[in-house]
Amino acid sequence: MAFELPDLPYAHDALAAKGMSAETLEYHHDLHHKAYVDNGNKLIAGTEWDGKSLEEIIVGTYDANAVAQNGIFNNISQLWNHNQFWEMMGPGGNAMPGELEKALVESFGSVDEFKSQFSAAGAGQFGSGWAWLVKNSDGSLAVTKTENGVNPLCFGQTALLGCDVWEHSYYIDFRNKRPAYLSNFLDNLVNWENVASRM
Repeated sequence: MAFELPDLPYAHDALAAKGMSAETLEYHHDLHHKAYVDNGNKLIAGTEWDGKSLEEIIVGTYDANAVAQNGIFNNISQLWNHNQFWEMMGPGGNAMPGELEKALVESFGSVDEFKSQFSAAGAGQFGSGWAWLVKNSDGSLAVTKTENGVNPLCFGQTALLGCDVWEHSYYIDFRNKRPAYLSNFLDNLVNWENVASRM
């Protein structure tokens, strides 16, 4: 059964007042995300991965020793990444639940220090990629960054929060100011209730 492009969990213009325009969502969700869905479906058709879950395909096709990943991984991983990304943002839910705040303070010293490390990871990712807040298998929290479409599933981690730092995610609204995009993402766009629900 082919994968489908999920609907956005809010209207295209729902985040505009918070710094992510309708135009960005029209390009990012309706064109870029759809391309990952369409290309991923074409690439897995008739292969051993046909009928497998996104997570099974990502873990099964990731090559830790490769400089560049294969086409199936790139498209299916980006499909999964974006499915999570839209859910991790929202026009509401911006108050941080107490249990998440406590976990961030325990892990990073303060919420501000977590945000500083997360922003630095995203700004410091050379080229395209993602910044992540992850939960490790031992329950500890960490900030990581990955290149291109690589995500925490590849390392046995749980993705609590991810920010897309490919240029198509921010160029319409922030031009080349990736650090400003990251700050706005953390301060205005994140649905912290969704992040807490992933713990």
